[in-house]
Amino acid sequence: MVIPIRDINQTRRTPIVTWAIIGANMLVFMGSLSLESGEAEAIVMRFGVIPDVIVHGNWAAARVDGGALGSWVTPYTSMFLHGGLLHLASNMLFLHVFGDNVEDVLGRARYLLFYVLCGLGAALGHVLVDPNSMVPMIGASGAISGVLAGYLTLFPHARVVTLIPIFIFIHFMEVPAAIFIVLWFVLQLVLGYMSLGMIAEGGGGGGVAWFAHIGGFLAGLLWIRLLYRRPKARRQLLFR
Repeated sequence: MVIPIRDINQTRRTPIVTWAIIGANMLVFMGSLSLESGEAEAIVMRFGVIPDVIVHGNWAAARVDGGALGSWVTPYTSMFLHGGLLHLASNMLFLHVFGDNVEDVLGRARYLLFYVLCGLGAALGHVLVDPNSMVPMIGASGAISGVLAGYLTLFPHARVVTLIPIFIFIHFMEVPAAIFIVLWFVLQLVLGYMSLGMIAEGGGGGGVAWFAHIGGFLAGLLWIRLLYRRPKARRQLLFR
């Protein structure tokens, strides 16, 4: 497993939105630690994305009564729920490494919109591939996948310092961000394809929503092109 530590790509402004998202995720997780197991499970079932409820649920009945009405909020709320400390930490690490530069270029308001749209794309990808699943999908990884796509588009020549554990040894290596992100996405495609058999048998994706990662990444490739505004001087240079 290759772990990103930091990128070699300076920013001009403080990544307030990225920090706020990380802080919100941490607060929600810490709050969940005080809940009983039954209460925590109820929160996940209510605010996680459940494809079968969204696709086949009764939208005339409220979610608390077993219907689907109210499930429209789950693609948003699910982005702030995590199944454990490792799940949270890995997601927040990726967001910390790659999010600040994307925010720096897009600006705070458009970056927040971009992040949310990528999260919605992730939920859509998961629901489309496994519409009969009753397993709730939670986590910020789908939205963060979109952030990786945005970073790849904006900074294809940046470099990332990565940690590579080799048996008991730890090795740090500086790699091009494009190679790191493309290989990461290829891995999601491979694992997503391998999970299709389990999905067809009704077993879900093996505990990881691979197609949420894929959907978020593809959404990121789309929305970064629609939301990014090149500096005026650069636009004039490009279109001469």
